[in-house]
Amino acid sequence: MNDRLYRFVRWCFQELIWGGDLLGADYLPERGPAVFVSNHLGALGPIAVGAAIPLPLHAWIQADMLDPLLAADYLRRDFVEPQLRVPPPFSCFVADAISKIHVPLLRAVGGIPVCHTPEGSLETLRLSVDLLAEGNVILIFPEDPALPMDPRYRMTPFQKGFARLGELYFERVGKSLSFYPLAVHAESFTVRVGGPVRYNPFVKPAVERARIKNLLEQAIHEMYLQASRHKIVQIPLPN
Repeated sequence: MNDRLYRFVRWCFQELIWGGDLLGADYLPERGPAVFVSNHLGALGPIAVGAAIPLPLHAWIQADMLDPLLAADYLRRDFVEPQLRVPPPFSCFVADAISKIHVPLLRAVGGIPVCHTPEGSLETLRLSVDLLAEGNVILIFPEDPALPMDPRYRMTPFQKGFARLGELYFERVGKSLSFYPLAVHAESFTVRVGGPVRYNPFVKPAVERARIKNLLEQAIHEMYLQASRHKIVQIPLPN
């Protein structure tokens, strides 16, 4: 990871795009190893978390977004057309321009490629455990895009494969890994941190993965609803 570039990107996110608040900072660890798990909210989630969390984060990122040959098409389908609402054929030019910047940028700040094949998933886990064993922090957005979104939380259900990091890290170093829930809430401009969920090596792995996934998902749901109840109301200024 290029630390100087990471700090610059984080400053840009906070000062130029997000500008929100971090709540529950007392739960944050002083350093890694740790795993942060967050809701996505489209492009906003990664930006808000990157701006708010004062620790270097190695984020899980779709492998296509880190591939110079595939990134432009992925950005067009996932971001430029549905979120920026740029129509074709202009969307192709915009996506290509963005990819020229963001591919080397994401690589430089330590993005971890996520490929949804058996071999690719194992490689993602291996790279992540290597980083955790070195004391780094991993950031994951585990929502399943194939499932319907719950309008109450603006989230889809989590996949549980990420929770394997707990058992793999324990096998590597013999210590329990902590997973921290994060809830990004757009209307209140807040990122909330919840208490950690620690891996329990004395539970069957499949059961433990489901437990970690369910507890984190529930915590994020609760924090999101709490933020919704306390969201900032914008009052128009008099002319």
